[in-house]
This record gives sequence, structure tokens and C-alpha cells, in this order.
Amino acid sequence: MIEVRPFASLGAANHGWLNAKHHFSFAEYHDPQRVHWGRLRVWNDDTIAPHSGFPPHPHHDMEIITYVREGAISHQDSLGNKGRTEAGDVQVMSAGSGITHSEYNLESVTTRIFQIWIMPEQRGGQPSWGTRPFPKGERSGAFVTLASGLGDADALPIRANGRLAAATLNAGQATDYAFAEERKGYLVAAKGRFKVNGIEAAAGDGVAIKDEAQIRVEALDNDTEVVLVDVA
Repeated sequence: MIEVRPFASLGAANHGWLNAKHHFSFAEYHDPQRVHWGRLRVWNDDTIAPHSGFPPHPHHDMEIITYVREGAISHQDSLGNKGRTEAGDVQVMSAGSGITHSEYNLESVTTRIFQIWIMPEQRGGQPSWGTRPFPKGERSGAFVTLASGLGDADALPIRANGRLAAATLNAGQATDYAFAEERKGYLVAAKGRFKVNGIEAAAGDGVAIKDEAQIRVEALDNDTEVVLVDVA
């Protein structure tokens, strides 16, 4: 089953400094048909104005992945971690028993991110944070795992039964991804039009996948950038 969820159908909240689209129920947006997708709980498509951002706020018992599409995001938390994550790179925060953090766009340009929450396998535990560059050249033409709780080498670790992978493709290029039995996928393009097993979608659309042993993602535009979450 492959279901395209058009960008225009997503939940929305515009706070001036933040223009957010919600693939799943979040904050004041609630859709009983879109509460989660397996262990995937949140996928927000956030546009953050220059010199603004999320002031300090708490989290617990959630694996939070930030995929930076444009600009950069600056993180600071109650553990003393500080970091700046640029476009194409990824940061991961395991909220564990509790952590307070802030995320600001300190740049003079707009920042666009995907913020993705995956439910952990166990509650509690020591909070942690990490970031890592993943140059687009390393994932040109094929999926590369960026964050994983499945033992993937060279990926940022998360405490969840899932992984996040990304690929950049030029028009006409295709790449395959195989799912283990009884797993689900959710795929969104940061840029470009594409097909999943022949079904067309555009940048920003959500593509919900289940009961598929393998998918083929084919780019229809140059520099198409797709992000995939694989969860139980």
C-alpha cells in the first residue's frame, strides 16, 4: 500500500516567525486518521524566519531527529550541549528521562527543517544529543542511513526501532529500498517531484508505505532530495 498525502492536505499553523505543516496530529491540529504511523509520531515541515526560533522547552521519552533542508539551526540544551547544524546535515536528541533545549535560526536567511519524532523502545534513560554532517555527495544516487536504532554503521544512534535515510537523485535516476517484514515507511521529498513504485508525488507530500517488500524511488526533477523513515 502506498498512499500519497498531498502537502495541501497537511495540518498547518502559522505563527509569523514559524510556518509549520504537520503530517501527523500535533499541538492544536488533530486528525484521528493521522495520529502516528507505526512508531513514527511526528513529522513537521517547519519554515523558521531569520533570527527567531524555539525558546527553551522540555521533552521526555522521544527520539527527535532534525533534518536541515535550508539554512542552519543552532541547538543548546540543559546538558550543556551546543551546536549548529547546516543544510543537509542531521541532529539527533534522545530526550530520555527529560531534557530542556532551544533551537534557533540565528542566520540572516530562512531556515527550513524536517523535525521527526520516533517513539523509543523504552522509557527513561540518560538524555543525549549529537549532530553529524552528511554531504549530499555521499548519498547521491542511493539511500544512505543517517540515523538508526538498528545497528547501522556510521549512522547517528537513536533508541528506537527505526532508521532515517536520505538520497539525492537527478531526473531519471532511481534507487531501491527494501523493507523487512511488517515494517512501515514514510517518505517526504525536501525538493523535487518523484515516483514511488510508479505513483507520483511532489516535494512536501507525505508518502505512507506499508505491506511493501521493496520500493523504487525515481526522480522526475534534477536534484530531487528524498527523506525516508523506516519503522515498526
